[in-house]
Amino acid sequence: MSATMLTGLPRTVLRLHRSALLAWTVFVAGMSGWLVWLTEVAAKHPEPQGLLCFDACGQPYVLFDFATEMNWVCALIGYCFVGIAAFAGGALTGRELESGTARLAWTQGVSPVRWLAAKLALPAVALTVGGTVLVLVFRWASTAHRTRDWTTSATVFTDRGPLVVAYALCALAVGTLTGLLLRRALASLGAAAAVMLLLYTVLTSFRVHLWPTVTRTGPHAFDLPDSVWLVSEGSNAHGRFATYHPASHFWPLHLTETAIVLTVAALAVLASFRVLRHRLESRV
Repeated sequence: MSATMLTGLPRTVLRLHRSALLAWTVFVAGMSGWLVWLTEVAAKHPEPQGLLCFDACGQPYVLFDFATEMNWVCALIGYCFVGIAAFAGGALTGRELESGTARLAWTQGVSPVRWLAAKLALPAVALTVGGTVLVLVFRWASTAHRTRDWTTSATVFTDRGPLVVAYALCALAVGTLTGLLLRRALASLGAAAAVMLLLYTVLTSFRVHLWPTVTRTGPHAFDLPDSVWLVSEGSNAHGRFATYHPASHFWPLHLTETAIVLTVAALAVLASFRVLRHRLESRV
C-alpha cells in the first residue's frame, strides 16, 4: 500500500466522523469550563448559588446549587462511556457495514485490517487526550468540594483517575465489536450501550472486593476517619469490629479496576479483528 493511501485513510476517517469528534471536543471543553466555573466562582461564595425557585407555599429554594451541579458534572463524566459505546456501535462500524460503505472502501485499495485499525486508533487517541484533560481538571476542581469523595460516590471514584479513560477506550472497543457482529446501526448502538452499562454495574458492585480490606477490632465502640470506605461493622465475641478501606487504598482499587477494564478492551479489540477476518474468509 502506498504512503498516499496510508495518509488518506486517517483523513477519510476524520472526515466521516468529524461531527463526533466535534461533539467530543465540545463535551470536554464544556465539562472543563463548568468545573472551572464551579471552582473559581460558585465554591467561593458561602451563600447558595443557582436558579431561585418557589415551592407551592411560596418558600424560595435553589434549584441548582453547588453540590447539585457537582453531582451532574460527576455523573456526565462518569457515564460518558455510554455515548461513546453507542457511537462506536452505531456510527463507527455498524452503519458503514449496514450501508456497504465499508465494503466499498475495501475495494479501493484499503485492506479490511487497516480499515479497522484506523477506525480504532484515531478515536482512541481523541478519547485518551480528552479523558486525560477531564481527569486533570476534575482532580483540580474537586479540592474545592470536600463533602463528596471516593467513598460515597461511584462516579467520583471513576472521575479521579485513569479509569475514565479506560472506560472510554473499552466502550470504543466493545462498540466496534458489537457493530461487527450485528452489522446494524440501531441494534449495535443499543447493544453496545447496554453491554457497557452492565460491565460498569458489575464492576461497581464488586469494586469493594478488588483489594484486601482492613479490619479493626476493639472491646469498645470506636470512630473511624471520615476518609475511610466502611464495608461492614458490628459486634462479636471479642467486642466491636469494622472492616473498611483506608484512604491509602484508593489507588490500588482504582488501578486494579482500570487494569480489568483495559483487559476487557484489549480482548474486545482482538475479537473484532478475528470477527472481521472470519467474515472475510467465509465470503471467499
